[in-house]
Amino acid sequence: MRKVIAVASSTVLAAGLGAMAPLSGAAAVGNAPDDNPQAVARQFVKENRTDVLGTRGDAYRVVDKVTSKDGAAVRYERTYRGLPVLGGDFVVHVTENGRTDNVSVAQDRAIRVNNAPGVAKSAARTQAREGATSATVRRVGEPRLVVDARDGRPVLAWQTVVHGVQADGQTPSRQSVVTDARTGKVRSADEAIMTPIRVGQKADAGPGQADGSEAAEAGTGSGIFVGDVEIDTTSGASGFEMIDPSHGNGETCDMNNTEFSCDTFVDDDNAWGDGTNADRASAGVDAHFGAATTFDYFKETHGRDGIFGDGTGVPSRVHYGTGYVNAFWDGSQMTYGDGAGDAAPLVELDVAGHEMSHGVNEHTAGLEYSGDAGGLNEATSDIFGTMVEFYANNASDTPDFTIGEMIDINGDGTPLRYMDEPSKDGGSFDCWSEEVPASDPHYSSGVGNHFFYLLANGSGESEFGNSPTCDGSTVTGIGNEAAAAIWFKALSEYMVSTETYADAREHTVQAATDLYGEGSAEVQAVEAAWTAVSVG
Repeated sequence: MRKVIAVASSTVLAAGLGAMAPLSGAAAVGNAPDDNPQAVARQFVKENRTDVLGTRGDAYRVVDKVTSKDGAAVRYERTYRGLPVLGGDFVVHVTENGRTDNVSVAQDRAIRVNNAPGVAKSAARTQAREGATSATVRRVGEPRLVVDARDGRPVLAWQTVVHGVQADGQTPSRQSVVTDARTGKVRSADEAIMTPIRVGQKADAGPGQADGSEAAEAGTGSGIFVGDVEIDTTSGASGFEMIDPSHGNGETCDMNNTEFSCDTFVDDDNAWGDGTNADRASAGVDAHFGAATTFDYFKETHGRDGIFGDGTGVPSRVHYGTGYVNAFWDGSQMTYGDGAGDAAPLVELDVAGHEMSHGVNEHTAGLEYSGDAGGLNEATSDIFGTMVEFYANNASDTPDFTIGEMIDINGDGTPLRYMDEPSKDGGSFDCWSEEVPASDPHYSSGVGNHFFYLLANGSGESEFGNSPTCDGSTVTGIGNEAAAAIWFKALSEYMVSTETYADAREHTVQAATDLYGEGSAEVQAVEAAWTAVSVG
C-alpha cells in the first residue's frame, strides 16, 4: 500500500542537523552516530527522495520525534516551492541500530504544480465565505496559497480560515476552507472545533447526578460525576486558585454562562464544590480532575508529557453559554456547557478525556476530520477517553466501554455512544463499507471503536457488553493495556493525516509487531479484530 513504503536499510552520512532545518540540498558533513535518529532520517530523505514522493521543489522540517526501544519515528511536514502542503506529512522510521526500514507517507503522488494562481485572492476569500458550512459566518481570514495533496493529484489551492458559529447557534466554528486556485471550486471545508456530540444531533439532556504560586496545594473537591477527589491547586493573593502546578499549570475557570470571559475559580479553604450543580465549583472539580487525570494517563501509560507533549497543562472552561448541550476542544483548551436548562454540565470524565485526546491527535498524526481519517480521529478520542476512565478507576464513575453514559444526553438514560456494538446509538457503523468515508466522523468512528473493543475484550459476551462481529468470526481479546499501547504507537509513530481504515490496519499490525513480535498473539488479534469489522 502507498502509506507504508518498505525501504532498503541505509547507513547515514550526516550529523548535527537541526530539527526545523529544511532537508532539501543539505550537505553531508560526516558519519552520524547511530543514536541520532533525526540525522539518520534527514540523510535518508536526502538520498532517497522518491521514497517520500519528493521532488526538487520540496523542503521538509521535523515536527515530532518519538523514541522507543525499537528505534525512533521522525515526523515531517512538507513545503513545495515555499508553499505549505496539505497532506504532505510523512514519517521516517529509524531502527535502534541507526538504519531506516520504512516510511509512512500521507500523499500518494509527487507534487508538480505551477505556483501562479488563476483565481485572485479576493475571489478565493469570497468563495471561502460561500463554501463554509458554518451556520453563521462572522469573519473570513486572509487566504494563503497551499498545495493540496491530500487526495489524488496535488493541486494549487487557496486555504482560508472562516470563523463563525455552528448549526446549534452556540458552538464556535473555525473552518479551513480549501478552494482550487485554478477553478475556484471548493475542495473541502473542515471544522477545527471538535465536539463529542455531533452538532445538530438530537439532545434532550435532563439533570445529571446530583498565579504567582510557588507550589502545589492539596485541595479537596466534590464533583458532580467524580464525587469526592483530591485536586492540586495553588495559593495566591486572593486565596486558593484552581491552577494545577503539578500538571503544567492547567487552569479551570467559570465562564458564568457567557461565551467570552472566564474567571479562575477561587476559594478560601481549598475545599471545592458540594457535588451538585447548585455550587458552580462542582463542575469545576470534574473538569480540573479530568484534565489532571488525562495528563497523568498519557504520561504514566504512554510516556507522553501531557496533551501537547511539552509538559504544558490544559485550560478548562466550565459553564459556557446558556443551555449549551455540548463540550468542545478548540486546539488549545477545553470548554464545557451546562446542558439543557443549565442543569446538567457535560463534565463527565470520559468526555474530558475524549476532547483532550483530540489535542494528542493534533500533535501526533494530525488525522484530518473527513473521510476515514475523520472517523479514526473521533475513534482515537473515544478510545483514549475510555482508557482515561479505566486509568482513574473512580468509584463514582466506574469504567466501561460506553461514551458519556452519565450525562444522559438522550434523556432516557442511554449513553452517547457504544463501543461493543456502535450501531446501538442509531447512527454509528459497526463495519466498514463504502458509506463510511462519506459519513460524519462521529458515526464513521464506530468502525474504529468496534475494532478496539474487540481487540481489548474479544467478541461475544464480556463484562462490558456483547460484541458481534461482521463476519461471524470469533475474536479473543488481549486486554486494555496491550490494545491501548498498540493504538498509541500506531497513532504517534505510523499514522499520517490522510489515514484510511485500511492504512490503520497495516499500521496497528506494524505497531503490534514492534511491541510484541512478529506472529505474536497480539499481532494475530489485531488482524482478527480488523477482519471482524470488515477491514481486510
